[in-house]
Amino acid sequence: MAKATKKASTSKNDSTTGTPKKGVLSRQQKVIFGSLLLLFSVALALSFVSFYIYGQQDQSAVYELGNRSVEVRNWLGKFGAFLANIFVYEGFGVAAFIFVRLFFLTGAYLILDLSVWKLRSSWFWDIFIAIIVSVLFGFFATKIPELGGVIGFELNDYLQDYLGKSGTLLVLFFGLLIFLIFRVKISPDTLKNAFEKSKNKVTTDIEGLKKSRSEEKSYNLEEFAVDEEPELISKEPIIKPASKFEINKEVLKPTINHPSELSLDIKPKAVSTPELVVDEPLHQEDFVIEKVAEEETIDENIAARLVADFGLFDPTLDLSNFKFPSLDLLKEYSTGGITINQAELEENKNRIVETLRNYKIEIAQIKATVGPSVTLYEIVPEAGIRISKIKSLEDDIALSLSALGIRIIAPIPGKGTIGIEVPNKNPTMVSMKSVIGSARFQEAEMELPIALGKTISNETFVVDLAKMPHLLMAGATGQGKSVGLNAVLTSLLYKKHPAEVKFVLVDPKKVELTLFNKIERHYLAKLPDAGDAIITDNAKVINTLNSLCVEMDNRYNLLKEAMVRNIKEYNDKFKSRKLNPENGHRFLPYIILVVDEFADLIMTAGKEVETPIARLAQLARAIGIHLIIATQRPSVNVITGIIKANFPARIAFRVTSKIDSRTILDTSGADQLIGRGDMLYTNGNDVVRVQCAFVDTPEVERITEFIGAQKAYPDAYLLPEFIGSDETGTKLDMDVSERDTLFREAAEIIVTAQQGSASLLQRKLKLGYNRAGRLIDQLESAGIVGPFEGSKARNVTIQDLSSLDDFFNKEQNTF
Repeated sequence: MAKATKKASTSKNDSTTGTPKKGVLSRQQKVIFGSLLLLFSVALALSFVSFYIYGQQDQSAVYELGNRSVEVRNWLGKFGAFLANIFVYEGFGVAAFIFVRLFFLTGAYLILDLSVWKLRSSWFWDIFIAIIVSVLFGFFATKIPELGGVIGFELNDYLQDYLGKSGTLLVLFFGLLIFLIFRVKISPDTLKNAFEKSKNKVTTDIEGLKKSRSEEKSYNLEEFAVDEEPELISKEPIIKPASKFEINKEVLKPTINHPSELSLDIKPKAVSTPELVVDEPLHQEDFVIEKVAEEETIDENIAARLVADFGLFDPTLDLSNFKFPSLDLLKEYSTGGITINQAELEENKNRIVETLRNYKIEIAQIKATVGPSVTLYEIVPEAGIRISKIKSLEDDIALSLSALGIRIIAPIPGKGTIGIEVPNKNPTMVSMKSVIGSARFQEAEMELPIALGKTISNETFVVDLAKMPHLLMAGATGQGKSVGLNAVLTSLLYKKHPAEVKFVLVDPKKVELTLFNKIERHYLAKLPDAGDAIITDNAKVINTLNSLCVEMDNRYNLLKEAMVRNIKEYNDKFKSRKLNPENGHRFLPYIILVVDEFADLIMTAGKEVETPIARLAQLARAIGIHLIIATQRPSVNVITGIIKANFPARIAFRVTSKIDSRTILDTSGADQLIGRGDMLYTNGNDVVRVQCAFVDTPEVERITEFIGAQKAYPDAYLLPEFIGSDETGTKLDMDVSERDTLFREAAEIIVTAQQGSASLLQRKLKLGYNRAGRLIDQLESAGIVGPFEGSKARNVTIQDLSSLDDFFNKEQNTF
């Protein structure tokens, strides 16, 4: 405690006494160094001026600084002659005076304790214009080399050798133009405004002169009657103004005491009276200044006025005639409603009660809720019955009911009952038409509503993708993942305008999402140089994911400048015309990345896919980029912990084991589903059983054709360009002399086997892994094998041993 107090007191004393930190100049040091720079700038100015007076006489003595017998006429002696020779003669000529200004400013900033870092722009632009001025004098004043200096002469000579005189003049003019625009801030608009101001000022002066002359003519001056005696004046002057205002006559009484005081140059005096105040006419410059001051204080009023004049910004204006797909494009698979088989319900109830009684479990109450494919039996056990005892009878109840997929929920969250889900013998198919046409979906006030299907209580299940914020779908092959993806995409197509949402579709299977190619210019997003919007090549997925990361960073910068926290607030502010598009602001559509088989990407690309996916999953929700990833089994090597933690919303179709169910949902249950779209949905809280809506390929085709036939944007939504390396591995440049002694033998083995792998060299040459790896790197550097391709073997570029011999012969001749 004492030590801490001592340290605190020491730091306090340091702060009060002003002890400088290491590497930082103290106040006294800044004053001394700044004064030195000020004096040095004055010395430079004196030496430069005296150089142009006595420079030719001192030229021979410049390099004889040690010889005291040699005299110079420079005002600063030999040191001044030496400085002038360096800066003026061998330097920039007349432009060297710019350095006087730079040193003077730097010294003043140090003395005044200002940040010298602020002068970095002045140093850059002053040196820039010094070079331009030096070359200009070197171009025009060839007979007076002192004006341009050696730098100006040599640069001018160099430019003329390659560009000629005309080209050199154009380069110099361009350099001056850059300086005037970026440093002096002169633009065509500035010149135009200055010309208009001067023109208006001249016009105002002419009008004022005309007005003053007319005012002089409007006064009737009566003659003064002066007697012969010099002391008397016979009449007072009567001045009648042509204005309707009354002038105070007392002020206009003559004060002439002697005739000699009379002046024939009669000019009306300025009158200051309570009745009339005469001001000078206001010039246009005054009004401009007042307008600028007002604009700085009424930002919100300008936005309100824009909204009042033009209304809220409408992002759908480019496709204002766009028509959403109609429900007629979807097929109705059921006759409407669920068919309730009373006999089946009664039979299942009796079997459940009988099975539980066999294990001495009495039931106080039982109730059935019929769903599309599953019926939920809610039972209330007698007092004293343990829930775990009922839970352990899951297989026995399934045996007694002769049913597949019995699932026991003990207890049902929010209720004091235990649920037993039993599949229906004749399940009802949930059509996409019935889900899309439901009031729950049509009236949903969500940003990205998705109609997944119907619950056990036959209610349409609608969720908001914007609040998920990402969705993980998993299940065994053929259990409905692709149909679920189509249901998600169809829901958004029925609800969102093309200006509001864009899709990035990744389809490694190459056949699942190809139907959406028809709406490329409406709803899809792609890279600028991409041919097809739907990505089927795994190599292009990496660039697309990195491009989405760039888009994410760009959007966060826009949100930061707009001082909002999410995309909804940003778009609302943009619609209210509070953000200026000239500053880079634009309406931001939602971007949804859909990956149909994520495990295949991880197998082929690995970390290169995992890193951008992890970044998007962690950061992209606030700026409207959402991920929907489908995979068969999201194991740890496919979905890492970082990615999985950012996917609280998960959909599990039927899987084969409880381990897979726990991998997806962190709980069991997905192994007891019945397939064909039967799924479990969780968003981190309760698990809901849903029958996924079925949308067939012809329905998706009709919807995409309907949208694709309408007016579209000129191109798909273009993502930021991402320039990645062509090779996934590190580019190697190895010296031929550093090759392994077994290099040729290793090359022959690789070419013979047509398989480039380190393990092959280990077996054939009986080497360790490190040496075999170095040999593979050397073979890649020589171009015999291709780059690293994940788990696959490297490609061999040389086909046979004769071609390999030719390769080594050419290489030997080259070196």
